[in-house]
Amino acid sequence: MIVTLYTKADCGLCEEAASMLKRLQRQTHFEIEYVNIEADARANELYGSRIPVIAVDGEEVAAAPLDEKRVTAILLR
Repeated sequence: MIVTLYTKADCGLCEEAASMLKRLQRQTHFEIEYVNIEADARANELYGSRIPVIAVDGEEVAAAPLDEKRVTAILLR
């Protein structure tokens, strides 16, 4: 499973999301891919006002504000 975190520099919520995903990796196996929306015009257009955004295997599953219980349930299914 590949979990993509759409993020940008100096984003406190993005840092919290990254920490949450790293904690969840201890419970289940997945790879984290980071996409800086400032370097990706398409991602910036799609997610610019909603980051952090989490996608699992290419499907968006959560956006700010993130609910850790919901994200956990999705990743553990």
